[in-house]
Amino acid sequence: MPQPLEPTLASLPSPVLRYFAATRPAFLSVTFVGVLLGLASAAASGAHLDPATATLTMFFALVAHAGANVVNDYYDSLSGCDAVNTGRVFPFTGGSRFIQNGVLSQHTVGRYGYSLLAAVIPAGLWLTFVSAPGLIGIGLAGLLVGWAYSAPPFKLQSRGLGEFGITAGWLLVVVGTDFVQRHGFDFAPVAAGLGFALLVANVLYINQFPDVAADAQAEKRTAVVRLGVYRARWGYALIVALAYGWLLAMLVLGHLPTLALISLPPAAASIAAQRDLWRHAGVPSRLTFAIKMTILAACLHGLLLAGALIITH
Repeated sequence: MPQPLEPTLASLPSPVLRYFAATRPAFLSVTFVGVLLGLASAAASGAHLDPATATLTMFFALVAHAGANVVNDYYDSLSGCDAVNTGRVFPFTGGSRFIQNGVLSQHTVGRYGYSLLAAVIPAGLWLTFVSAPGLIGIGLAGLLVGWAYSAPPFKLQSRGLGEFGITAGWLLVVVGTDFVQRHGFDFAPVAAGLGFALLVANVLYINQFPDVAADAQAEKRTAVVRLGVYRARWGYALIVALAYGWLLAMLVLGHLPTLALISLPPAAASIAAQRDLWRHAGVPSRLTFAIKMTILAACLHGLLLAGALIITH
């Protein structure tokens, strides 16, 4: 099957389309699912869902994720890892290629990414006003994680800590969405969201395998660079075990309804990805299926769990 073509200035003549595509919109699906899971968590606890605040939460969560994607491209260009990445599996790894292919300048991408992150702040303040002050802490933590994942001085991914940042970030998406509707904190969105957030972290984790040579050359010390591709395969399996183990633990402890078991079958996609990763960890061109299955597992798990919560509330 032919690989998708990388972006070029000629293929994106419209400035609006160009800036939209630079956010890597196809990968915003995990945030869409995370917000749905947060809304379902609130509804399952009896909270009244307000359409206006739910819509605003969804929109600006997607904007925040888009901003983090663009900022990541900017810092990966500064480090040089995207420029030397010949093993990339486009469009999944190696960045958006907007800077490297001359679609947008490095300066423009950096300014655009920070503008998107800044645009979230007024919406967050309004949502805080209509819900409760605790949302400020959630929002600031989310923005910090999105920025610190790539940017100095933290550079979490480059220090082998990216998976922790991603898990925290997508758990905050679920918790923050629930908070807006509930007007307070509760353990319910943590019970529903942590397994999902771990599966999202595995998307970023598996994407490091094709990029390992370029990351190492640019001194970007990701978890896979530190462990080496063969030992790092165990990390993928550990994250899968933690994600589905959390789901089962929450079921046994009564924090999730029995119907939440319908979100367990996506483990088959995770296992299929693990099998392919185990065989082809050192061959980037053979990892496309494993990457797709990892994305499918995260999205399908979140959607099925959200459906189970809605049905049983």
